[in-house]
Order: sequence, then C-alpha cells, then structure tokens
Amino acid sequence: MKIERIEPLIADAAWRTFSFLKITTACGITGWSEYNEDFGSRGLSDVIRALAPAITGMDPRRSEAIVAKLHVLTRQSRGGLNQQAIAAIENALLDIRGKEAGKPVYALFGGPVRERIPVYWSHFSTYRIMHRGKGFLPDMMDYDALAKHAAEVKAAGFRCLKTNIFPLRDGVLTPFNPGFGRTGGWPELNWDNALMDGLVDQLQVIRDAVGPEMGVMLDTNFHFKTEGYLRVADAVAPIGLTWLEVDTHDPASLALIRGAAPCPIASCETLHGRRDFKPYLEQYATDVAIVDVPWNGLGESVKIAAMCDAYEVNCAPHNFYGHLCSFISAHFCASIPNFRIMEIDIDSCPWRDEFVTAVPQIENGELVLPTAPGWGADVNEAAVLARPPKR
Repeated sequence: MKIERIEPLIADAAWRTFSFLKITTACGITGWSEYNEDFGSRGLSDVIRALAPAITGMDPRRSEAIVAKLHVLTRQSRGGLNQQAIAAIENALLDIRGKEAGKPVYALFGGPVRERIPVYWSHFSTYRIMHRGKGFLPDMMDYDALAKHAAEVKAAGFRCLKTNIFPLRDGVLTPFNPGFGRTGGWPELNWDNALMDGLVDQLQVIRDAVGPEMGVMLDTNFHFKTEGYLRVADAVAPIGLTWLEVDTHDPASLALIRGAAPCPIASCETLHGRRDFKPYLEQYATDVAIVDVPWNGLGESVKIAAMCDAYEVNCAPHNFYGHLCSFISAHFCASIPNFRIMEIDIDSCPWRDEFVTAVPQIENGELVLPTAPGWGADVNEAAVLARPPKR
C-alpha cells in the first residue's frame, strides 16, 4: 500500500468555504479529512500541496512515521499552517487505516469509551445575525426572536447552547467581533458599562427562555484583554453559565481569570500540540481544555487529552465546521476518558449535507457514534466539485 496522490478540494459554503483532503492509495483505498482555511489560515491548501511530495510513495498505514517526518521537515516553522497541514494529512491517513482494517477510526485508539456523544448547539443565533438578509438562514433581529429560537433549541432536545455577544442597537441585534477586526473596538479591545449591561440583558433573555436547568455558554473569543474578561465574568455571574469561553495567548492571565470567575472557564481552542497546552496546564489556567482536532490531528489530540487528564482537566473539541469534521471530532470524544461535551454547528449553508455520504445522527442532544469503517462517512466528490468557491 502506497500513497499515490494528495489532493485538496474546496467547496463554496455560503459565507465560508469547506475544504477536504483526498489521499489516494495504490490499492484503491481513499482517505478523507476536512480542514478549514477561512479563519486565519489562508494558504493552507498550498502548504498541503508543498508537503505532499515528501510523503508520496510512503505506506499510509504508518501514520505516526509520516507525521514524525513532516514535523522534522517543518521544525524551524513549528505550528501554524504547517501544523494544520500535517493534521489534515494525518486525519486522512487515519481514515485509510480504519478502512483497511475494516473498523471505525476510534477502534484504532482502543475505543469507544462512549457510544453516544452529548453535543451543544454552537453559535446560537450568531450566523442568523451576522448573515441576516442573505437568505441562508432565518433572520435574527431582536430579543423576541432570540427567546423564540432558544426555546426551539431546547425543544429539539439540546441540553446546552453556546452564544456570542450581540449588542442591541436601535432595537436590532448586531455582531460584536473586535478581536477579529470585523467590528469596531480593535486593536485596543476595551469594555464599557453599556456593553456589559446589554450582555447581561441578552443572556437573561436566553436563560428565561430555556429555564434554569439547560446549560448556557458564552464565547468571548479574543474580544477583550484580561481586564475585560474579568469584567465579563463578574457581570454575567447571575446567569449561571456552564462555562465562559476565553481566548488568550498568555497562560498566566487566563489563570488569573479562572481564579476570579464565578463560573468554569474553557479555553485553548487555538493552540497547536502538547507543547502549546503544557503551560496552560501547569498554570492551572482552564477548567475545560478545548482541542481543535482538525488543527492538531486526531493522534495528537488524543495525546493532548491524556496530558490534560493528568491535571484533572476534561476536554471538549473545537468543532464549527462541516459534517466530516463533526465525525472526526466524535471519534476524538469516543476515544478519550476525560470528555466534557462536543461542539456542533446546526446552522450552516443549506447545501451542507450534499458534501458527505452520511450526516451526523443526533438524538435527544446526543450524537450517535457511527460504526462504519473509517470516519463513518466519505466525501461526495461530485457535490464538492459542483460548488467551486467564489473568488
């Protein structure tokens, strides 16, 4: 068995793209993975193409050796796009290994620990506000619509949802993304009382709609400095968050926030590899370590989880992508003992289902683990090619 071809395929997905990696072998087995180059990872497909010649002709079943070789070749530029490219390759190799063995990928890691994966509705209302008027999703305008949607999520069987910050301006909910430079407030990333008051009102609307038992999470991304995160944690204390999600590249600052926050802190979704996670664990900086499996690769992600377990920290996957990524993240959740809950996007482009041969099955807020060989789904190549990305 040898690797013959490594080929990125990219499809239009409304306000974003979905990217897939196809690895073809000489024996006819094809491995698939999904990756993302929309959010800070432009050029990732070109990096994958640049690394491909180094492993073409190798045995795809030797995934650890291939990953080790690619890390050696990119050692002077560790992390970043190189790591994400290696992860995409590794995940496609694992799909091949599972198919060759006739087993799901999680069986290669001693799993499953669990066969039903609790999931939470991520980006609750976010896309409906950010892409209002584009026809992809129902429009989200005000607190009444927010409350109605929250009740719908609960009625659908979800036991937890995660939302973002939406200031109400002139009676209309608006995006808030200064940490990514998409709205005002960058690069200083300051907070103010009006923003905090509005955030409390927004979360209270959701809490009133879903009741006291359902989990509510708030993702603040990179939108504040340490001072602002502390103010957010203090302001939203009455809501009883399942977790407050914070992104910062300073472990000591995150530990300071965790020590003062009246709710659990989740973080680390932008980190690459065990070396990046190590200082956060040593500082006891987070209650939940969020691991991006498409960025790290399933093999490395399982190793990260094992390290987290030694610090009594549970893990949750970072998963706001397409269906194949959801399957890959589900295999991670099934393989580790220290699992918290799985992120999943329900709102997406109307044609997302076309890109895969099977879609995740969710029952009563739980993803039913697939049992087919590999990831449990393949990519519908014809559907991907039929929707080329917009320039």
